[in-house]
Amino acid sequence: MTEEEKRKQWYVVQVLSGQETKVHDSLVKRAKTEEMGDYIYEVVLPTERVSEVKRGKKMETTRKFFPGYLIVNMWLLDDNKQLVDKTWYFITETPGVIGFAGTKQRGDVPPKPVPM
Repeated sequence: MTEEEKRKQWYVVQVLSGQETKVHDSLVKRAKTEEMGDYIYEVVLPTERVSEVKRGKKMETTRKFFPGYLIVNMWLLDDNKQLVDKTWYFITETPGVIGFAGTKQRGDVPPKPVPM
């Protein structure tokens, strides 16, 4: 396993409901402009195509699997299980981000999220 593979971990980021696409686009755009490619590897908004019949017409729509959440592959914890500050502040200071799901509340400031 390479060093980069060890750093890649998946986290669930809680965002404002209804703004998942906006926050996703913002994270992807900011990661490119702020050169965070070594820290943020992938931002995923899980969706599916759904067929519905409305007023006698078949329509296809896109539905979110987890409304209010994004899944992000990033380097957030180092080898000593300490937060990588640059990544932490990049995510938490993004408009529309509430925090991380699965955060342990042990008096840590800031609290450490648990990878999936």
